[in-house]
Amino acid sequence: MDGLTIRPIAEAEWPVFATVFREAFNSEAPPAVVDRYRALSELDRLLAAFDGDQMVGTAGALSFAMTVPGGTAPVAGVTLVSVLPSHRRRGILSAMMRRQLNDLHEGGEPVAALYPSEAAIYGRFGYGRAADSLTFDIPRHGAAFVPDAPTDPALRLRVADPARARKELEQVFEIVRAERPGQYARTAARWDDLLADEEFDRSGTGALRCVIAEDGSGPRGYALFRVKRKASEDDLPANELLLQELYAVDPAAYALVWRGVLERDLIARVRAWSRPVDDPLIHLLAEPRHLRPLWRDDLWVRVVDVGRALSARAYAAPVDLVFEVEDAYCPWNARCWRLSADGAGAVCEPSSAAADVTLPVSALGAAYLGGRPLVGMLRAGLIREHTRGAVARLSTAMSWEPRPCAALVF
Repeated sequence: MDGLTIRPIAEAEWPVFATVFREAFNSEAPPAVVDRYRALSELDRLLAAFDGDQMVGTAGALSFAMTVPGGTAPVAGVTLVSVLPSHRRRGILSAMMRRQLNDLHEGGEPVAALYPSEAAIYGRFGYGRAADSLTFDIPRHGAAFVPDAPTDPALRLRVADPARARKELEQVFEIVRAERPGQYARTAARWDDLLADEEFDRSGTGALRCVIAEDGSGPRGYALFRVKRKASEDDLPANELLLQELYAVDPAAYALVWRGVLERDLIARVRAWSRPVDDPLIHLLAEPRHLRPLWRDDLWVRVVDVGRALSARAYAAPVDLVFEVEDAYCPWNARCWRLSADGAGAVCEPSSAAADVTLPVSALGAAYLGGRPLVGMLRAGLIREHTRGAVARLSTAMSWEPRPCAALVF
């Protein structure tokens, strides 16, 4: 697009930046909520596109310490991406994505991740669907657990005020996030936003509520939720419990917190979003059909620097092979790479050897957190195998347990 400029914004331009984003997403937010968005954002990582003097597009990145297979790695959380309706289909989004990827390559994180508003958009920029999540819709009559569900007589369930219990919630979450790829360290502003309980946050439901599973040593699990008041045609309570998040550090605490949610009085059904695809509740519920699971995408991942990214994670099995990457937006990736990994670590570096596998960079992103088998993409015709069995070996090495899920949209 002629006359297009992309540059970081100044502090004084934040109100316009927020207005452009809200217009593009048809969203409304009171001033206090806009201030929360600002607290969550990193000003020096906000890009805006200008048509002359008019701001017409936005994009941002957040500095995350994200759990990846085997540890933690720096990841850029891409967010606040928008283009005004008046300027769609002029190449503005592509230009912003290219600028952001170049910036990351020159001095940022080797991996980027995002939550897309529309899943079809970001594949063309090299992002791959790396994590999935489940939505549960559980009726009260289907909440019974299997007879051998874990228990601990030392545990008790306590109703707590979410804001006052913040330190206890943070304590549990810090333990849990180290185990599951896709989880990321939460800043103070992120916790402020999660626990906010203004009318905007309630959106027609009730106040934010909390239950904590604890023993004499402290908290071992918690749930955050709201209750939407409803009644049946006979004027009987038919309230819905809307689960915001639930975490626990061990199976007994996990089971107790879920019981506190599922067995709450005057609740007809529990709706839970963004649950991991390997959620233990699948095994705890006596009749798992009552979960009524809906499968959808969670995190999308983009490998910005192949060598740094693949050297930064662990692998489930030894592997030593050469793969060729196809990458239209990051030409520094488009070449052959040798990945050599064992229990002592991993090295991924450029190679002049013939490739065992050729794959698009989006496939690497999809497999990066360990939750998307490359074998499936081979069967779909999206990967080319030159050495028999090479994709299966790479797929096995890149797999990981537990399955990835970030759960909290950024």
